[in-house]
Order: sequence, then structure tokens, then C-alpha cells
Amino acid sequence: MTNSHCNDRLAWQREGLPFNAFGAALRRRFGGRIQRVSIDAGFTCPNVDGAVARGGCNFCDNRSFSPSRRVRLKRVGEQLDGGITSVRRRYKQVAGFLAYFQPATNTYAPVDQLEEVFQMALRWHPDIVGLAIGTRPDCIPESVVDLTRKLAQDHYVSLELGMQTMHQPGLDWMNRAHNHEHLVNAIDRCRGQGFECCVHIILGIPGETHAMMMQTADEVARLGFDAIKLHNLYAVQGTPLGEEVASGKIQLMQQDTYVATVVDFLQRIPPTTIVERISGDAPPKYLIGPQWCLEKSTLKLQIETEFKRRGTRQGSHYRPPTLLPENRPRPADNTPASIRSQIDVRGRLPVLKMESRIESGSGG
Repeated sequence: MTNSHCNDRLAWQREGLPFNAFGAALRRRFGGRIQRVSIDAGFTCPNVDGAVARGGCNFCDNRSFSPSRRVRLKRVGEQLDGGITSVRRRYKQVAGFLAYFQPATNTYAPVDQLEEVFQMALRWHPDIVGLAIGTRPDCIPESVVDLTRKLAQDHYVSLELGMQTMHQPGLDWMNRAHNHEHLVNAIDRCRGQGFECCVHIILGIPGETHAMMMQTADEVARLGFDAIKLHNLYAVQGTPLGEEVASGKIQLMQQDTYVATVVDFLQRIPPTTIVERISGDAPPKYLIGPQWCLEKSTLKLQIETEFKRRGTRQGSHYRPPTLLPENRPRPADNTPASIRSQIDVRGRLPVLKMESRIESGSGG
């Protein structure tokens, strides 16, 4: 876990909050509201292009995750300008922005090209204070660790790893085409490198019991992530999962069950872990279900109310592991060769949508 700003990570308790919420943590760090601007840079995934599998994750339709894929793919700079303008219309006071590389696998490209696009985003506008980079745990060779550490020397950087679950049957069901050991290897190599590591978890995977989800919670706690995003499993049109939900083959988690499961989960993770998200949703145009995930404010209130009813908060049931995360040995890189060959190579991916000149941006 990164040591920067660790003293602030228990401020939420002094403020009487039920969990260490991301928005409040960013305000403490930067002195005001920080908003993410989602960017689609045109990346693909190794379980789409055949490097490890084809078909992609069974729940994934990038139109539902990124506004930019609902229209023509815009260049990165245009997306940043448009996103910043949109956020400023919505909020009167914004102290800064995070360029959020969200759809697909955002470290799956030649590393020199990754550096070019990430540096361009950081320089595009003077109010961009950092990056959030969503990726898979099997797409973080040492070259990407080195690059991320370099970027984090002068900016806030969060590397978001899609764990989803620690259980192989769930990973197989999703067609993730990686195993849990890739995740363990990645976090053990990224920990303490000067950037934050955030883990994505999906609750409600078919076949997973409550006990299995709590095992994933304990594993998150054992590995020592800086931040976590919790998502309910939801289905969107045009996906294999969507078809199974629409046909009645798969039942999605009920709202009251999800609320209780989130609270159970957060009680087991360290109080210093930042909670970046407590639910997931999609645009109503694409969402098949559950419909309750569209009521985000109501869901958040229900989760807070459940904490209050129990008289607990995040970390109430956390027990430190025998081997603390910071004492875990740093392993050798286990990135699959078929993936590393796409990253540790000089060249460009023609699909990547970039501006040719950094200085053409609105930030100079």
C-alpha cells in the first residue's frame, strides 16, 4: 500500500462516516471537488483479440461503461475537453479532474504509446491532477509498472485492477481468461511503487454463495489494496449475460441482499482502504436489470442505514493477516508471453485515437 497521505485515511472515522468514501478522500487530498472524466482511447482486450481468448467478458458492452462509445469514437483531447465542459456545467465548483481511461484494457498497447497517451492527457488541461487507468491483472508487465511509477512521481495515479472474484469458476464463467494468481502477482509487484492500486469486485456472480463473496473480501484485505470498487452484477443489451438474464436463465441479486452483502464486505476490509464505488449501473437505454441499481442515491442511503442499524462501519470485522501486505515478497513477473509481446514492443496500434500534437490542447 502506498504510504502517501496515509494519515488522512482514517479522517472518515473522525467525521462519523460509515466508510472511507472516495469523494471525501479526494477533497482532503486536493482541497476541493475532484471529478473523473471518462476517456475511451480505443484500446482492446487480450480476451477479445485472441491473445488469450476471444469474445470478451460475458457482461461487457463498452457502450454501457463509457459515454464516448455511444457516439463516434472521439480523439482523446476532444473527449477531455467535452468531459470537462460537461462537469463544469453540472457542478459550480470543481478543483480538478482525473483523466479516467475506462473502457477495455488500458495498458494493453506498446508501452511507448501508452506513455505518449498518458502524458498527453496529463498535459492537456491545467486542471487535470492525475490519471485513473483501468486494466486487467494479466496486463501489467514490469514495463507498465515502471511507466506507472514514472507518471506518479509528479501526479496522482491510480491503477485499477479487475479482480472481480478470487474464485476460478466465476472467472471462467465471465470468460476473463486469467486466473487469480495473475491478480496476486500484479498487486505484489505494484504495491509500494508510488501509485495507488484499486481493485474491482463484482458481487452476485452466478454460483457464488455469500461465503464465497466473503472469502473474496478477506482476500482483498490480505493483499492490501489502496482502494476498492464494488459492483453489483448487472446486465445490458447485446451481451451474453444480457441474453441469459432476459431469458430467465440467470437471476440477478435482489436489492436488499445486495445492501447486506456490501455492508458485510466492507466490514471485513481495512479501514484505510478507500471505497471508490459501492454499486454499478448502466444507461437506462441499455440496462436489462436490475432496475434498482439506477437509484444510486437511494442505494447509498440504504447501505449507510444498514451500517447504522448494525452499529458497525468499514473495518469493524477486519483482522490483519499474519503476513502484512507491505512485508509480502515481490515476485517475478508472470504476465503471459502472448500479452507481453503486445506491450513490450516498439510501435503503434493504429486503433488508438490520439492527438498528434500535445500542444494543440486547450491547456497549452
